[in-house]
Amino acid sequence: MTGLKNLCKAGVFFIVLTSFSMFGQRQFGGATLYTVRDEMATAPEETIDEVSEIGYLYIEAAGYSDGKFYGMTPKEFKKLLSKYHTKPLSSHQGGVTMENVDQMIKDVKKAGFKYFVIPVPPMGRFTFDPETQTMGMDDDLDFLVETVNTIGEKCKKAGLALLYHNHDFEFKENENGIVPIEYFLENTDPELVNFQMDLFWVTKAGADPVTYFKKYPGRFKLWHVKDMDEEGKFAPVGEGTIDFDRILKERKASGMKYYIVEQDMTFDLKPLEAIKISHDNLKDFGFDKVKYKK
Repeated sequence: MTGLKNLCKAGVFFIVLTSFSMFGQRQFGGATLYTVRDEMATAPEETIDEVSEIGYLYIEAAGYSDGKFYGMTPKEFKKLLSKYHTKPLSSHQGGVTMENVDQMIKDVKKAGFKYFVIPVPPMGRFTFDPETQTMGMDDDLDFLVETVNTIGEKCKKAGLALLYHNHDFEFKENENGIVPIEYFLENTDPELVNFQMDLFWVTKAGADPVTYFKKYPGRFKLWHVKDMDEEGKFAPVGEGTIDFDRILKERKASGMKYYIVEQDMTFDLKPLEAIKISHDNLKDFGFDKVKYKK
């Protein structure tokens, strides 16, 4: 009888171990919670569970406010991600200023993230025209370079890496004939500041990601992977016109260590449906074979 009990216990252990192994094997890639921001606002735990079930391994946060991530302390949020077998990777800290940056860095670190991401020009330098629905930025690029270098130094001392995330306007010449993203790349300290390239917005600007990888090798540590339909709108990965095969072949030149799926607007699709389509299609381009680097 004892032998039978031991055999049953061994069988249960084998089933559990196999289930975890299979689950781990189908988890790959990262997802930003910006896509599912409405779901996170009303049901954060259920949403993280569903993102994990789809198969995403890494999480990018985009919901920090008053010292909390989606209403949770950094430690609570980290614990929630662990509960559903996902890992904190990066956090967009849109409201960063020189007054709150130290506390933000502490909170991002406590939550277990590797990357502190500035998603738009900080310190009031981001502009938005409601009439034309267009984004832009202040032309004082030296101020922005100095600011991100300073924040980058603080992040490095705390054991984090600072990244700047682009939209389309950084790739367009300003009134002084300067392309802001190139000015940032050439004047920020690569030991302190690197970049999260949003492949959609680069393409939207009429620029070529691969050209930038080759001109500024090693500077694009994270990618935002999202597609563009024939009308120039957001689309799930693999459902649009962006040549991910060509781009992924230049991963080494870019310096990419991780990639994150994002879709700012999902239109007729529910956000969780959209990121599932993207995750399924990532395999078509070989994203599931990407080996992450520390």
